Amino acid sequence: MTSPAYDPNNIFAKILKGEIPSVKLYEDDDTLAFMDVMPQATGHLLVIPKTGSRNLLDADPAVLVKLIPVVQKLANAAKQAFEADGVFVAQFNEAAAGQTVYHLHFHVIPRHEGVPLKPHSGKMEDIEVLKANAEKIKAAL
Repeated sequence: MTSPAYDPNNIFAKILKGEIPSVKLYEDDDTLAFMDVMPQATGHLLVIPKTGSRNLLDADPAVLVKLIPVVQKLANAAKQAFEADGVFVAQFNEAAAGQTVYHLHFHVIPRHEGVPLKPHSGKMEDIEVLKANAEKIKAAL
């Protein structure tokens, strides 16, 4: 069964085009990282390629080669910035796996022992909190 085509009007594509604001914390020629507006833990961020693909299943391997080191760099920075015990990195492929935005993205979530993840509830975090968290991660880079 084939997946639907990539939709260039998805929310992350709109963030890349500057049509929707985001709290950016890292950008290079190939990738963008920004704070998740509905964080499941303090410091929850997203890393996306600037090249459009629905998810890992249809991504160009050349894109992945550039994306994964950035995910690793930001996971280390987030762990340090929030003095986390670990880092949860998640990536979903298609609706059955929990994907809701159809632009390849990795969730990077600092984790602390004994602190459960909050649900991805739809309640947006205060923008100033997101900006402060982004600055902590930038400082750790």
